[in-house]
Amino acid sequence: MRNRLWRILLVTLLLPLSGCGYNTLQSTDEAVNAAWSEVLNQYQRRADLVPNLVNVVKGYASHEKEVLTRVTEARAKVGGVQATPELINDQQAFAKFMAAQRDMSSALSRLLVVAENYPQLKADASFRDLQAQLEGTENRITVARNRYIKSVQEYNLTVRQFPSNLTAMMFGFKTKPNFAVEDEKAIAKPPTVDFGQTPAAPAK
Repeated sequence: MRNRLWRILLVTLLLPLSGCGYNTLQSTDEAVNAAWSEVLNQYQRRADLVPNLVNVVKGYASHEKEVLTRVTEARAKVGGVQATPELINDQQAFAKFMAAQRDMSSALSRLLVVAENYPQLKADASFRDLQAQLEGTENRITVARNRYIKSVQEYNLTVRQFPSNLTAMMFGFKTKPNFAVEDEKAIAKPPTVDFGQTPAAPAK
């Protein structure tokens, strides 16, 4: 009861101050949530492409079982992590989700490298359509992630700065996780999906 009275008193003292930051905390929190929803949408779009992509590749390279299995398992791992808006309020769950997405990126990259060895597969209309969709999705993922990064930076800064940090503590606003360094490296190198040129021969 006493703690509650102290909070009410502190709020009463802070709210008249123009720099209490409550409205900024609300608006930046909403911006983070919106940015994260778009990240999830784009990752889901990519996951939805995987089954058809695997089936097309399997039609020309069924013996590439290790690569195909890795992609399938990576997608299952991604699906096993409950991707909810609340995920960004749990550092551990967020890290698990991003680890699954990195595995998915790695598996897709390997699949596309293997596809280079099959001219008929590269010429397949369905495959070319899927690789174009994948390229567009990877680009949208990059844009969505960058928006999320900026939104979280602004929000976290408000949570940490004085006097808005006092308001954040009173109303339970906490910092949110952002993408780690390894995630940013993954953004910079999306899967290569351009089959318009013949790959250079490996160096001897």
